[in-house]
Amino acid sequence: MPTITPPDFSSQHFKANPFPFYARLRQEAPVYHFTSLTKEPTWLVTRYEDVSQVLKHASLSKDVFGAAGAERRARMPWLLKIFEPVSQNMLSKDPPDHTRLRSLVHKAFTPRLIEQLRSRVQALSDRLLDEAARKGSMDLVSEYALIVPVTIIAEMLGVPPSDYRKFQHWSNRLISNTNLWDVILSVPSVVMFTRYLRQLIAQRRSSLGDDLLSALIQAEEAGDKLNADELVSMIFLLLVAGHETTVNLISGGTLALLQHPEQLERLRKEPGLIEPAVEELLRYASPVEVSTERFTKEDVTVGGVTIPRGHLVFAAIASANRDERQFKNPDALDLGREPNRHLSFGMGIHYCLGAPLARLEGQIALQTLVNRFPNLRLARPAESLKWRTGVLMRGPQRLPVSLS
Repeated sequence: MPTITPPDFSSQHFKANPFPFYARLRQEAPVYHFTSLTKEPTWLVTRYEDVSQVLKHASLSKDVFGAAGAERRARMPWLLKIFEPVSQNMLSKDPPDHTRLRSLVHKAFTPRLIEQLRSRVQALSDRLLDEAARKGSMDLVSEYALIVPVTIIAEMLGVPPSDYRKFQHWSNRLISNTNLWDVILSVPSVVMFTRYLRQLIAQRRSSLGDDLLSALIQAEEAGDKLNADELVSMIFLLLVAGHETTVNLISGGTLALLQHPEQLERLRKEPGLIEPAVEELLRYASPVEVSTERFTKEDVTVGGVTIPRGHLVFAAIASANRDERQFKNPDALDLGREPNRHLSFGMGIHYCLGAPLARLEGQIALQTLVNRFPNLRLARPAESLKWRTGVLMRGPQRLPVSLS
């Protein structure tokens, strides 16, 4: 395996265009070994077939805390243990706990129930764009792409509107960690977010409603389905995962369309194209750049490389979505691309529970924006845009646009 110096995965230069580096890894070191910010041996998998294997492999554990074993926990940095209270959710668990936790919420995210939110998402998108139209410009991230998914998931959970910005700030702080100093700085957010969730749960216990939080509280009180820490962690996951990826889909998808005006015009002329268009934007922009971590419970062979027991493994979804072995002309944006078996929602038992909701929000938000403003354009050069920090997600921090 050739020696390839790892880049600063969270730097502005890398985040603006990580795809050439991933293309090199796919050719020269598809199962790439480097040292992570926690100084642990880490592997980055980049080819489509290998990423698919990692996402589904039973010997790759998601339970970094519970299944780590005494040896691993002993050498785990004490700072990371502070995050354990918000890690008792289905994303960070293996079966049977994963199966039990997922079963408690999957009924709230079926395509049929999500479709019932269509009119609410449409009304919210229209209202936000009405406000933007009066100004003639906006930051598409903070004034649109963020507000749509934050509002919807918060309403589903029964979070008071006055708290939306608060939990979004904590969420952004927690997913932006790129080094040990960032982890240290995020500790107050973990503490405040956890305290806020416990207070919210206590308030709801005394006044149950018909929202998802009330349903989870009742499941906890029924016994042996959800304990108190799992309840806090589940709400944390739903609030964070329920909006972070969709923010990047809407903002990154809009940027991709503006950089490909022929595809933008195609979408305006063919509104029925919106469903495959969103799938292509999910592939091309890859809102989740890298999967959350897994670790090997035993020696695992991926792409002909044996990864030793106890090592961290990350799957580069953005790389898999541009793999020339899977997609024809992978670096081209083609809104009518078929087939399009992208991995942006993952694969296997951890396939994104909120995929139907993200698709609905993305379709409505993007089509409404495109149809409403035929003169939509970037208000500053694309190369001057700043990108969100953090290894896992990819999207612009701000996206100033002109509407007329």
